[in-house]
Amino acid sequence: MAAADDRDPGADDTRTFGASRVELAQGDITREMVDAIVNAANSGLLGGGGVDGAIHKAGGPAILEECRAIREDQGPLPAGEAVLTSGGRLATRHVIHTVGPVWRGGGHGEAETLARCYRSSLALAAARGLSSVAFPAISTGVYGYPVEEAASVALRTLREVLGAGSPVTLVRCVLFTERDLEIYRRALAALPD
Repeated sequence: MAAADDRDPGADDTRTFGASRVELAQGDITREMVDAIVNAANSGLLGGGGVDGAIHKAGGPAILEECRAIREDQGPLPAGEAVLTSGGRLATRHVIHTVGPVWRGGGHGEAETLARCYRSSLALAAARGLSSVAFPAISTGVYGYPVEEAASVALRTLREVLGAGSPVTLVRCVLFTERDLEIYRRALAALPD
């Protein structure tokens, strides 16, 4: 497999919004070589399953120590908000931790909270001068958000934020399965120019 920064995504896997490019890729987000990867964290910031567990395991104890310090200082992280730690032993320099919504049928503000995860993460990346960020499919694991709906919210939000102008010039959505990648491809193709 090519290194993350050597990929040549196909036409169905990339779109440009403003001066920024959105790419879709299937893979392991812990191997991404970007300025920051986004962790689909829980509000406790102390690790968990899925993407959260994989990032903490691959990144080592430094990430957990920094998360503990943030939690001691700020308390639990509310859904839709984001904080930043180092990347520990990961190839990336930083991890942006954001808490997605738990799916409760779609009528409890889930879409707004999920969109806030992407906005908060991109705002934090921009404030820190980062130019490349990789996102997982936030909330689609144990939190139960349907991938079709999550992909639509994620990509619409990325289009809105990046299209308005952002110092983040590359956003890569890293999907774990081929099925999720295909769903994201359809959602990306459905976005207006």
